[in-house]
Amino acid sequence: MALADEVQPIGEPQQHQVQVATEGYIRLAESIFDRRLDRVPVLFDLRGQSAGMFKTIGERRLIRYNPWIFGKYFELNLHDTVPHEVAHFVVHEVYPRRGVKPHGPEWQDLMVRFGVDPDVTFNLDLEGVPQRRQSTHRYFCGCQLHEVSTTRHNRAKRGRVRYHCVSCDGSLVYVP
Repeated sequence: MALADEVQPIGEPQQHQVQVATEGYIRLAESIFDRRLDRVPVLFDLRGQSAGMFKTIGERRLIRYNPWIFGKYFELNLHDTVPHEVAHFVVHEVYPRRGVKPHGPEWQDLMVRFGVDPDVTFNLDLEGVPQRRQSTHRYFCGCQLHEVSTTRHNRAKRGRVRYHCVSCDGSLVYVP
C-alpha cells in the first residue's frame, strides 16, 4: 500500500504517450536534417534525480525515462524532458563523435528547432520520488577531507582518473 505522499510511477497509458512524443521528435529531426534516423528503445527504468537519459552502450543506444518523476510532473516532462533526450540522441547520430559537447551549440540549436527552451537546469521538488543514494568515500588532499561518490571512488581505484583538490591542487588520497 502506497503512502499518501509517495509518488506513483506513470502507467502504460502515459508511457505510451511518452513513446509517441519521443517518436514525434525523432520524425521532426528527420525532417530538419532530411535523413532517416534509427529508432532506439525507450525504457522507463531510470531511478534517482534524473528525469531522462540518452545512453550509449557500445553500439547500442537507448533513451531512459524516470517513471516516478514523470508521475509527479507529467506534462512538464512530456514538454521538456522528451525533446531534451531526443536531441541528445539526434546530435549523437548526426554530428561527429568528437568535439560535440552534450549541451553544446548543436544540441541547443536542435532544441530551439524543436520549439523548446534549451535550458538544462532541472530544479524541481522531488519529495515522494524514490531516490538512489550512493555511499561516499573519504579522501584527503592535504588541506581538507573530501567525500567522494562511489562512482568516482571506483574510477580512482581502477586507475582511470586522479582527482585533485580545487583549493590546494593536491592529489586526493583515499582514507580507508
